[in-house]
Amino acid sequence: MSKQTNTPDAVVRCEYSGNRANAWDTDGVKRTSEITVGARQKAANGGYLLGRFVNKAGKTYWKRWDGEVSTPNTQVSSNVDVPQEHEEILNFIHSSYSLKPKGLMMTELKWKYLIRSAVRGKNIMMTGPAGCGKTMAAKSVVNSLDRPDFYFNLGATQDPRSTLIGNTHFDSKKGTFFSKSLFVEAIQTPNSVILLDELSRAHPDAWNILMTVLDYGQRYLRLDEKDGSETIKVADGVTFVATANIGNEYTSTRVMDKALMDRFTIVEMDVLSEDDEYSLLTYMFPNVDSKVLSNVAKIASLTRTESNSETSRISSGISTRTTVELCGLLYDGFSLQESSEVSIYPQYDNCGGVDSERTFVKQIVQKFCDDGSSDDLFNEEEMEEATDGDNN
Repeated sequence: MSKQTNTPDAVVRCEYSGNRANAWDTDGVKRTSEITVGARQKAANGGYLLGRFVNKAGKTYWKRWDGEVSTPNTQVSSNVDVPQEHEEILNFIHSSYSLKPKGLMMTELKWKYLIRSAVRGKNIMMTGPAGCGKTMAAKSVVNSLDRPDFYFNLGATQDPRSTLIGNTHFDSKKGTFFSKSLFVEAIQTPNSVILLDELSRAHPDAWNILMTVLDYGQRYLRLDEKDGSETIKVADGVTFVATANIGNEYTSTRVMDKALMDRFTIVEMDVLSEDDEYSLLTYMFPNVDSKVLSNVAKIASLTRTESNSETSRISSGISTRTTVELCGLLYDGFSLQESSEVSIYPQYDNCGGVDSERTFVKQIVQKFCDDGSSDDLFNEEEMEEATDGDNN
C-alpha cells in the first residue's frame, strides 16, 4: 500500500488560452490533459497553483497548492514547435505519432492525416459513431500543437446568431451598442484552433453563418446584412475542427448540407476492435482485474458484430464511452452484473419480453458473469410475459 504524500510531485499554474484554461508545470511542460476542466478554470480564475499528489491507493490527483515553489515557466508558449518549411513540415507530420495520447485509440495513418490537416490549416470534420472518441481526438490535436484554442458546442446552442456573431444591448448610459461574440474573437486569433462540437446537431442558421467563414475562397464573417456592416476576416492559420454524428440512427441530428460538408476534410474515427478496446481499458483502469476488462471488451465486440449483421437482433452496439463508464463502476467496487444493469441495459428496448433487445444483451453479458447472478437474467415482468405466452 502506497503512502499518501503531503507535498506535490508536480506543480502547475493555470492560465487561459482562448477560452480554455491550460496548465503548465515549472519546466514549462503542458499538463492540461491531466487535470479536469473545472479544476483548471477555478485555479486560473483564483490565481492559485495546483499540485499533484499521490493517495494511499497510489492514484494521483490534483488540488490547490499554497506552498513554496519555483515560479512556473509559463513564458514557454508551446511545447511543440510547428515548422514552416516544407521539408520540416513533412518530417514533423511523419514523426507526429509520438504526440498521440496513449488513451486515444487511433491508427497511425489517421493520426498523421489529422495532424497534417491541422498543420496545413484545413477545416477538419471528425465523424464516426457516438462514443468512439471524436471529441477526444479533436482535443488531442489541440494539445499536441499547443495553439490558442476555442470550444463551441453547437449542439447546445439555442441562438446561433448570438453565439457566432453577438448581440445588440441597451445601456442607460451608453445607449444601444453591439457586443461581439467570443466566436468573433476566436476567428481573429492567428493560428488558433476552433472546435465546433456536435455540428450535425446545430441549427441550420448556424450552418448559414458558417458558410463564408469555412470557405477557403472567402474566410469572412459579416456581422449584419445591412449595407456597410462590419466584415470580420478570419485570421491567418486558423483551423476549424468539427465533430459530427452522421446516420439515420441519430434522430436529433440534421441531414448535413452538402455544401457545408464540402468545406471540410473528413477524418472518420473507427469503431475499436476487441484488442484495441481491451488495450484502452487496461491503460485507463490498471487496477481492475484484467480478465474482467477482457470480458468487457468481448461483450462490446459481440454487440457491435451483432448490430452490423443482416439478421441483427439489436439496433446498436455498445460504445467505447459506455465501456469506459462501466469499467469506472468496476473500479469503484461494483460487479460486472451490477455495472451492466445501470450502464448497458437501459440503452436497449425492453419491449417484447424475452424477445426484446434488452434480453438479448443480457444473455450476452451473462456469459461472462461468474458471480451466480445468472438467475436474474429475466425480471419478474419479463417472466410473467413469457409464462403468459406459453399458456396461450
